Parts: sequence; structure tokens; C-alpha cells
Amino acid sequence: MARYGDEVAALATALRDAGDLDRLVERAGPARVVLVGEASHGTHEFFTWRAALTRRLIEEHGFSFVAVEGDWPDCARVDRAVRDPAGAAGPPREALLGHDRWPAWMWANEEVADFCAWLRAYNLGRERPVGFHGLDVYSLWESLREVLGHLREHDPDQVPAALAAYRCFEPFAEDPQSYAWATRFVAASCENEVVDLLVRLRERAVRQAGEFAAWQNAAVVAGAEHYYRAMVHGGPRSWNVRDRHMDDTLDRLLEHYGAGAKAVVWAHNTHVGDARATEQSRHGENTLGELARDRHGRDRVVLVGFGTHRGTVLAGDSWGAPGRALPVPPARPDSLEDVLHATAPARAQLVFPARYGPPLLTDELAHRAIGVVYRPERERGANYVPTVLGERYDAFLWFDETRAVRPLHPATLDSRELETFPSGV
Repeated sequence: MARYGDEVAALATALRDAGDLDRLVERAGPARVVLVGEASHGTHEFFTWRAALTRRLIEEHGFSFVAVEGDWPDCARVDRAVRDPAGAAGPPREALLGHDRWPAWMWANEEVADFCAWLRAYNLGRERPVGFHGLDVYSLWESLREVLGHLREHDPDQVPAALAAYRCFEPFAEDPQSYAWATRFVAASCENEVVDLLVRLRERAVRQAGEFAAWQNAAVVAGAEHYYRAMVHGGPRSWNVRDRHMDDTLDRLLEHYGAGAKAVVWAHNTHVGDARATEQSRHGENTLGELARDRHGRDRVVLVGFGTHRGTVLAGDSWGAPGRALPVPPARPDSLEDVLHATAPARAQLVFPARYGPPLLTDELAHRAIGVVYRPERERGANYVPTVLGERYDAFLWFDETRAVRPLHPATLDSRELETFPSGV
């Protein structure tokens, strides 16, 4: 640890309140895309400080929207709530309670509700309100129903294409496992129907204003179909389908918001960080952070990681189990978290040089990652990603001791969905 002490002292500044984020805001403000991570989906400090950074980027640098590792239809309800000056869409808290698929606490928590209440107040009276959108790929049936509803109201001639896709999926009773396994063992793919629907809606969206949400829901259906088909075959393919879908959605949103649009993204470190600085790349996985750097240019993208040494986290001890506050034991020896525990302030920001850096940023160190399924007794062997810190991120926020988020739902719902089992990130 001693050999990193001087480096940490030179890089780290203590965090007491949002005003102490000046160095990071100065670095991130000119970027087109700022991806802000989390080392778990259930840690209070990660959510509150990510929100604090985002508020400053919106207020001081005019960022256009927040895009999260969440489902498009669920987040569309939140988006309507934070944009609605008359309150007809209901409060953001009510919209967040609509996130009822396990693990609901990822977005239906008090910390996100507080941020969305602030965002609604900020948007009042603004000609171009700041949006809140979902990037993820899981909402196959929800998005398909949204497409059907939209076409029945606005373009009945296109309903048959949507019904063809819906009827293709109908025998699987909204069970993605059944669909995924059927595509492996029999000729049961709905790919042709989904592609036809997507092409029709894309052409309509290009021709007409106000069609973006329907087009995006069709893109989610296509992405989800591809994702579940890939998942049963194992390997990195399904991971890459998901992160490429998130990257494409982010790019569509930037184009939709127009010239000069800027985005803040909230997602897990394993999506935000650059895969090439981790073993993820060696396994053939791409990440949203890597794809964003390649698409927009490294100087226009800022990646921010998070970490903790110990505390509690909201997670399930198995897939679909109720979320509860689980202990996060002290980090394993010689990990990044162990180094920062010994050398950094209890709450700190580290903003890295634009190029190169000291050994702390160029050595490979184990870096903790906690998913929605977490077993503290097994974490030393299962929850660390070998990482070159200065290549994976542009900055890092550190909290020595952390606590669990506060869920809006009193209990979580069981889920049959495959999703990212067993890592849940």
C-alpha cells in the first residue's frame, strides 16, 4: 500500500458536499457524453453523489437528458412526470413505483425519487426540459404493447405488422426463457416479424415528427428478441447485444435532441468502464463506455467509476429473492479498494490525467463489482474484475463506508426472466 500513498495523495481530494466536485465538473462539463457508474445497484452513496454530479452538469453545462440502465417504457413514464408542468402525468415518485419487475429497487428507490423531484422542479418553465430515458433491452412485451397502442391510435394501417410480431411471441406467455430455449431447439424465431415491424416504424419516424418513442419501442423489441436468442448459447454474445443496444439507443437520443445535445448516463461500472482495461475484453465483451469512446471520440466522453471498502448494500441472495440490506465485508487484500482504504480520504474524488499517469493508474488491480445477486461469503472469489484504473475510467469517486439504498417498494417481486443472471449487472 505504501508505494501508492503519494500517488493517491496527489490525485485524491476530499468530498464533503457537491461543491467539492469542482475538479470533476470542470473535466466533464465540455464532454458530449458523461457516463457515471456504480459498483453496485443498491448503494445509497453511489446514487446520491451521482445525482449531485448530474445536477451540476445540467445546471452549469446544459446537459440535455439523463439515460439510465433501465427499461424504455418504465423510464418513459418518469420522463413524462419530470417534463409535465401541470402535473397531469402524476409525480415522479408515482412513476417510479411503476418499476415493479425484479429488481425493482434499481430505480424505484428514494434516492432516484429525490433526484427526479429536483429534475421536475428544474424543468418548470423551461422551453427545452431535461429528459429521463431508459437504455436497456429487456422490455420485449411491454414495448410491443406500447407499439400496438400507438399504431391503433395514430396509424391503423400499420397494426397488422405489429400484430404479426405480437402473435409470434404470444405462445411463449411472456416468458423469455421459453422463447429463448425454443429458438435454440426448434425453428421458432420471431426475428423476421420483428425486423419488419422495426423497418416500418423507422421509416415512419423519419417521415413524421412525434414518432420517436414508437420507433424506440420497436428497436427495444428487436434488441430483446436478439438478446434472448443469444443468451441460451452462452459466451459474450448476449452481453454484447445488450451493450450495443444501449450504445445505439444513446446515439438515437443524442440525434433526437438535436445539435449540441449532451447526455449523462447512469449504469453499473461494468457497463460504464472501458472493457479494454479489464478482463472483459479478454473474454470478448464490449462495454457501453468503450463503444461511446469509439463512437464519439475519447476527448468527448468522460467515464466515472465508483467504489467502496465496506458497509451494506441492497441486493438479493438469489435470483428473484426479496432485496434486503446485506453486509459488504472489507475489500480483499491488494485490491483497488484495499489500497484506497489505506491511503485516500473517507470520501474522495480522483480525476485522472488525460494521458498516462502514475502506477496506481497503470497497474492492474482487482476492483470490486456487486450485482443484484450478492453473496458476501463468496465475494472474494467472485466479485472482483482485474482493472487498469486509468484506462477503464477518467475519474473515480470513492466512499470508504457505504449503506444500502432505500427502496420505494416494501418488497420486491419474483422474476422468471433470464436477464443478466447470475451477475445481475
